[in-house]
Amino acid sequence: MQDGTQTPQGQTAKRRQGEPAARLKRDRAIAVALSVALAVTGHAAQATPDAGAAVSPRPAQASAPAETRAVTNAVSVTGDNRVTTLSFTISRPVEARAFVMERPDRAVIELPAVNFQLPQGAGRHGKGLASSFRYGVFAPGKSRIVIDLAAPAAVTRVTSVQPDNALPRLEIDITRVDRAYFHKEARLAAGQGAGQAPPPAAVAPPDNADRRPVIVLDPGHGGLDNGAINSAGLVEKDIVLAFTQRLREHLEATGRYRVIMTREDDVFVSLGDRVRIAQQHRAALFLSVHADILRESPGVRGATIYTGSKLATDTESAQLADKENDADRAAGVTSQVDNDQVANILLDLTMRETRAFSNVLATRLVGGLSQVIRMNKNPHRSARFIVLTAPDTPSALLEIGYLSSTRDADLMNSPGWRDRTTAALAKAINQYFDGRRSMTAPGIIP
Repeated sequence: MQDGTQTPQGQTAKRRQGEPAARLKRDRAIAVALSVALAVTGHAAQATPDAGAAVSPRPAQASAPAETRAVTNAVSVTGDNRVTTLSFTISRPVEARAFVMERPDRAVIELPAVNFQLPQGAGRHGKGLASSFRYGVFAPGKSRIVIDLAAPAAVTRVTSVQPDNALPRLEIDITRVDRAYFHKEARLAAGQGAGQAPPPAAVAPPDNADRRPVIVLDPGHGGLDNGAINSAGLVEKDIVLAFTQRLREHLEATGRYRVIMTREDDVFVSLGDRVRIAQQHRAALFLSVHADILRESPGVRGATIYTGSKLATDTESAQLADKENDADRAAGVTSQVDNDQVANILLDLTMRETRAFSNVLATRLVGGLSQVIRMNKNPHRSARFIVLTAPDTPSALLEIGYLSSTRDADLMNSPGWRDRTTAALAKAINQYFDGRRSMTAPGIIP
């Protein structure tokens, strides 16, 4: 790992000869004012998506007070296939460290909490050695920039610089190296625990006196893992968070359930931790919510329910599962579960009642949703999804629609559609539990 040099001491000591002191004082004041303005702008954009309002196309930032975080609102990428530089305008200098990862090749920049207010689409297309990059919240008090590398490269410089009479910049240099050197650096970083997921949030012990079933709702993606982003700038992680928040309100209004969310705002949660949350709460139902993009078929519309299975029902489902199972890698985290492990878990589930209950759940959800929204032509499918591997929890993954469809995207961003759909979903969940004969404890199937 490499530590950045992060100690600029105000203006450079050597000033141009004859520069008036009054001008220096004025320019310092301008820089301070810009920094404050950026921080205020960032604070205004912090709100978690309201379940009853349209979701802003701009990705939301999460949780920590804005005044404690540096703010960045501009980035440039320069260079070529030998040396590439990413330069972020930032309100104050920050400390940073870097490491690289393989399969796929990535450079990861770890930062304190940073409020990213970059222009829409920033990072989708890079230059030189940086084919693309992502950024956002990684864990409480921590942010990350993950750079997808076009070729093996090392981070040779990561530092905050303070130009004269301007805001600081966080500058990252990546330099082409051979595969052997890159492999050595990636193994060294992995040995130091660089690719580990953030520590999971503390889980309160189950309330054994409360006999109501526990439902775990899982808004997909979060933090620096945006999920899908369509041409209008709608972001999957925000769409599904607003959706699950409204679903929680409908479920809690019945008084029949204890409802747990795997994330309450814009934070990264690893796939393994999503499953562990369901297990630790002894969940009676786990529902993961997504809104993907089909770039090759933008005309495809409708909701789809997926259950876990060793063998996918079709090629499209297999490809979707592979994409969703790579969410940890997108955040610069080494996946704790590989495809063979998922297959073995799901094969074991075929010998348990859990799989049967998951299929009953899927049937109920398809039946309920089809009364109020358009469903995919094949609405119940299955594949190897990591988040559907809790062995004692009936689980399903709901694609509420496709952001690649203009019509679906407009509906998913509509508060009225969201309310009708989540109300129908809550009704279908009620019917699922009505159909279960008995339950000795939350999450335990007799």
